[in-house]
Amino acid sequence: MKNLPPSIALLPPELCNQIAAGEVVERPSSVVKELVENSLDAGASRICVTLENGGQSLIRVQDDGRGIAADQLSLALTRHATSKIHCFDDLEHILSYGFRGEALPSIASVSRFRLTSAPQASNDSAAEASFIAVEHGVVQGTGAAALHKGTLIEVADLFANTPARLKFLKTPATEFKRAQEWLVRLALARPAIGFCLDAGTREVLNFPAGQNLHDRLAQVWPPLIVEALLPFDCTRHGIRVHGLTARPQVSQPRADRQLFYVNGRSVTDKRLSAALREAYKGCLTTRDYPQAIIFIDIAPEEVDVNVHPAKSEVRFRDEKALFSAVLHALRQALEQAGASAAAQAAQEADEHSTAPQPTAQPQAAAPRPLGFWGAIDSAPLLPQGQQDDVPLAHDEAAWQAEALPSAGASPVAAPNRFNVGLDEENIPAYRAQPEGSQAKPAPSPAWQAAAQKDEYIQAHSAAAPSPAQSPQAAFAQSSSEHSLRVGTYTYLGQIANTYLVLRTAEGLLALLDQHAAHERVLYHRLHTGALAGSGQMLALPLVLELHPSEQERFYQMRTLLENMGFTLGIEQGSLVARALPAQLDRSEAQLFLRETLAGKRDNREMALITMACKSAIKAGMRLSPDEAAGLVQQWLATPDKEYCPHGRPALVNFSLLELEKLFKRHP
Repeated sequence: MKNLPPSIALLPPELCNQIAAGEVVERPSSVVKELVENSLDAGASRICVTLENGGQSLIRVQDDGRGIAADQLSLALTRHATSKIHCFDDLEHILSYGFRGEALPSIASVSRFRLTSAPQASNDSAAEASFIAVEHGVVQGTGAAALHKGTLIEVADLFANTPARLKFLKTPATEFKRAQEWLVRLALARPAIGFCLDAGTREVLNFPAGQNLHDRLAQVWPPLIVEALLPFDCTRHGIRVHGLTARPQVSQPRADRQLFYVNGRSVTDKRLSAALREAYKGCLTTRDYPQAIIFIDIAPEEVDVNVHPAKSEVRFRDEKALFSAVLHALRQALEQAGASAAAQAAQEADEHSTAPQPTAQPQAAAPRPLGFWGAIDSAPLLPQGQQDDVPLAHDEAAWQAEALPSAGASPVAAPNRFNVGLDEENIPAYRAQPEGSQAKPAPSPAWQAAAQKDEYIQAHSAAAPSPAQSPQAAFAQSSSEHSLRVGTYTYLGQIANTYLVLRTAEGLLALLDQHAAHERVLYHRLHTGALAGSGQMLALPLVLELHPSEQERFYQMRTLLENMGFTLGIEQGSLVARALPAQLDRSEAQLFLRETLAGKRDNREMALITMACKSAIKAGMRLSPDEAAGLVQQWLATPDKEYCPHGRPALVNFSLLELEKLFKRHP
C-alpha cells in the first residue's frame, strides 16, 4: 500500500510562538533589543537594563513610559497584536521600532515571563499597576501589582524549555557583551534619553539624559578615536546624512565601529558600507577600516523596513541616490579636515621659518633593537663624547699600537657582538681550535694582520654615523666580510644595508630581507610566549590613565601583553607598567599600549605582528658578518620562515636560468 501524503493541519499556538521565537529571539541580546525598542516606542525618558549570568538567568528592563492598561496585558502577549499600525498604508510610513506584534509572545514562549505595567492616568491621580505572568507560553496568573510608573519586564531562565537553543549560547561574558553592544547602539541613536546597564549589582553603563552624540561616544569609544572624529551634516537628493567620522590616521583592522542608522533604526547594509569604504579610498589600506557613526534621515516611503524578522536590514527604493548622498557627505568632511590640517601646517611652517634656527647636529645612526642580540646591549667601549674623535685606522701607528697582537700572543677572535647562541660547529668567527682537533693551516702573518686591520676599521667606523652612500657604495662589500657558512647557506655580504647575500648549497644566489627575517623570528618567539618574563624592569613605572573601554580591553589582552614582556597592573583606574619588552623604549611601549587598548590591534595576531615589526631590525641598518650570520641561523630554525608575518617574502632565490636571462645568455 502506497504511503499517503500527510494531511495539512493548523499548528498549535504554542508551536507557532516557538517558531516565531526562533526568528526574533536568537540570544539574550535579541531580548534586550526588542524590549528596549518597545520602551522607546512607549515614550520612555529613562530605561534601565539588568542582566544576570549574561542574561540567561534574568533580563530585567524597566522604563518610565506610557505603560499598558490592565485589560490589554493579555492582548500584548498575543501574536500579531500591536498598537503601532492599523492598516496597510501604515506600513509605508513606519517610524516606530516595533510593529509586528511578535516580540513579547515569542519571548514569553521560551522563558518564565512577567510583565508589570502602570499606565499613565488621564488626570493627576496615581496609576494602577497590574501584572501578567507567563511560563513557556502559558499564562500563570494576573492581578494587581506595585509599580509607580511605566513598565517592568522580567525574563527568567531563557531557553530553559528549548535545550537545543540553550546549547548554542556562548559564555555569560560573551552574551553580556553582545547585549551591551546592542544597548549602546540604541543609546547612540537617542542621546536625549537616559540609559543604564547593570551586571547583577554592578553598574556597567550609565548614559545621562540630554547628552550630545560626541559625549555619549566618549563613554564607549577610546579617547584616541573620539578625539579624531569629524562632524558632518549634508543633504543631497532629499536625503539628510549626518553624524561623525574618524580621520584616516586612526583606522582599525575591523569594522565593528561602523554604525548605520536609518530614521533612527540601527541597520546593517552592504550599500552603506560600500559608500563609507569608497569615501576613504586612497586613504586606507585594504586591511584597514574607517570608523564612523552615520545617521540617514529619509522619507519613510523611500525605505522598506519590513524585510527582516529582527528588523536589522532595510531596503531602499533608490540605492544610487543613497550611495551618492553618503559618499558626498563623508568626502566633504574629509576634504574640510584635510584643508584645515594643511592650513595649520602652513602656519606652523611660517612660524618656524621666522624663528631662529638651531645649529644643525649630526644625525645619529639608527639604533639596533635592544634585548635580542645579547652583547649589542653592552655599553660602548669608549664614552659617547670620544667616539667621534676616533680615527678610521688610517694612522698606521695608532692601528699597530691598538690592534696588532703583542709578540708571542696567539691570535684571538674579535668578540661577537651578537650573542645569538649558534651551534658551536657553525659559529662564523675566528676562534682557537680545541686541543686534539685537527687544526686548519694558520693564515699567513701578512694576511692575518690585514684581516685584523680591517676588523679594527670596521669596529671604529661603526661607532660614527655613516655618510649617505652612492648606489655603487651601497653594493660594495667591506673586505672584512669573509664568506661564512651558516647551515646550508654561505653568507657573502650585505646589499644596501638591507638584503643579505647568500650562496645556496647548489652554488646559486639568494637574497634575504633582514627586516622580514628578523620579524618572523620575533613573531615566533612572541607567539610561543618565549619572551614572557623577559621584560626590562623600570626604575620609574610607566603610568597611563585608562578610559573605561580601555580598562575592559586590558583584561582581555593582559595575558598576551605579559607574554610579550610587559609587567602590568591596574591601580586606581590607571595602567601601571613596571617592566617593558627590552626591544621597546619607553615612548614606543606607551604608543603600543595605547594603540592596543584602543582596539587598533583588534586581536592577538595583530598585536603580535605589530610588536614583531616594531622590534625587528630595519632596512638600511648595517650588520657585521657575525650579526648577519646570527640572524640567518635563527631564521633557519624558525617555522614558516619563507614569509614575514605580514605575508611578504623573506627570501628570494635566483635559479641559474633566471641569472642567464638577466645576462642575456638564454634565448
